[in-house]
Amino acid sequence: MKDLMGKNLSRRTFLGVSSGVAAVAGLGLVGCGGGSGSNGGSSAGGEKAAGGTLTVGTAYATQNYHPSTTSSALALSANMNVVEGLYELDFHDYSTRAALAAGDPTKVDDTTFEVKLRDGAKFSDGTDVKAEDVVSSFKRANAEGNIYVSMLTPIASIEAKDDTTVTVKTAFPDFSLLKERLAIVKVVPSSATDEDLTAKPTGTGPWMYDEITDASVTLVPNPNYNGEFAAKDEKIRYDVLKDATARVTAAQEGTDLICESVPADSIDQLKSAGLSIDTVQGFGTRFMMFNVKKAPWDNVKVRQAVMYALNYDQMISNALAGMASTPSCYLPETFTNYNKASMVYSYDQEKAKSLIAEAGITPGAITLRTTDNDQVVAMSTQIKNDLDALGFDVSIQTDTSAATYAAIDGGEAYDLLLAPGDPSCFGADPDLLLNWWYGNNTWMQKRCVWNDSPEFAKLHELMDQALSQTGDEQQKTWNQCFDLISENVPLYPVLQVQTTTGSWRDTANGDGTKVSSDFKGIGTTGISLIGVSTTK
Repeated sequence: MKDLMGKNLSRRTFLGVSSGVAAVAGLGLVGCGGGSGSNGGSSAGGEKAAGGTLTVGTAYATQNYHPSTTSSALALSANMNVVEGLYELDFHDYSTRAALAAGDPTKVDDTTFEVKLRDGAKFSDGTDVKAEDVVSSFKRANAEGNIYVSMLTPIASIEAKDDTTVTVKTAFPDFSLLKERLAIVKVVPSSATDEDLTAKPTGTGPWMYDEITDASVTLVPNPNYNGEFAAKDEKIRYDVLKDATARVTAAQEGTDLICESVPADSIDQLKSAGLSIDTVQGFGTRFMMFNVKKAPWDNVKVRQAVMYALNYDQMISNALAGMASTPSCYLPETFTNYNKASMVYSYDQEKAKSLIAEAGITPGAITLRTTDNDQVVAMSTQIKNDLDALGFDVSIQTDTSAATYAAIDGGEAYDLLLAPGDPSCFGADPDLLLNWWYGNNTWMQKRCVWNDSPEFAKLHELMDQALSQTGDEQQKTWNQCFDLISENVPLYPVLQVQTTTGSWRDTANGDGTKVSSDFKGIGTTGISLIGVSTTK
């Protein structure tokens, strides 16, 4: 797929809306790179790096920074700068680049590849990176019970050929997504304990952790980094500001140069202050999950009826201030592999009532479980009204994500769940995104419990088939997957949201500092800072 500038994109189009004085990017895609450099060197477009502190107001907090187990938006965002895989993703377009690898994998046969390590690569503690570190890191990420396991299924094994070369075996011949999957495995020292990695990981990236507290996370340059994107500032500081008002205020006052997850009702406020705004359509979903082991949700017509009963436009307007889209596929329209699904749901109460009649059920009292995400809570009121109009008597039960999933995993006979989710922080190819929810994992085994259906078996047959295909043939198989889940809707997007990031990019803050013009917001959670610096 090509973006508006005619550049090849491997995953999605950037839909940045830049505002502020002298916007430099328009709608084009600007890479997050820049050449290798040192503190105080040149940044993008010949800008002079200020060598200061790059500050980010982050919307998330965590206690787990372990690169092989974390799913925290803050940890994943900070770890982008600290740890590397053999390959890394550019989260603006999901293209891959060599990181700890010296270049592309060398094909030995249809299921065997060799990857050479970057010459002279060292961890930030000064120890040499060896092939065994890659092997042990893969084992950590692929350990039983880890959330990364389903994403790494296509990789059968990684072994050390010698100190600077690994041999990768794939579970499928001619696997076309090898670099994307290897990017999930972040390489850490074999000698590091899980406790050390959870608290403060050691890596090979351009930055290393200095201090981690509940209030902030500080990074400093890694003196042993020998890759392409050397640090140009003295520090990166993430200010943990989960409260949106505090986060917006810090950005407006210039305390933070970048503001993550700008609320829709604060966009004009930040524009007026001089910040640039990037709004990107991402994969992030607000999804509905059905307990298909419980009547009437075991009847696909009832599940379809619920999806037709929802007033999507009103939810987008009232709950998300227009910052979302109605799904016409499991993937958003801006994604490379998008294809309109065979079932596209729109607000149609008559269609919903007809399906209820065909199903032969009488709607009764049900509980809509939700997490405490602000958008989800706002959406739940509309969903209750829509399902009440269909004849159900809906009670809403809202709790934290942890409490919600603990109850469901513990066997609670819930009815419906409305919650947020976004696995595109790990990648954006259809197989990865399908496997997050529809893999043979906790979602399908304990939560939705759809894994013993013939449709689930068919879905996995198609997903496996696609992994050995390429090009149009592969896309046709993925299209069948999209159709199948749209028709069965055991778990399906209700809305696909846009992510908004604010930055002092085109104008300077009160101290005369900006972020370099190569900074752009991304469509998933987190902030991409590779190659970015402060400028004066």
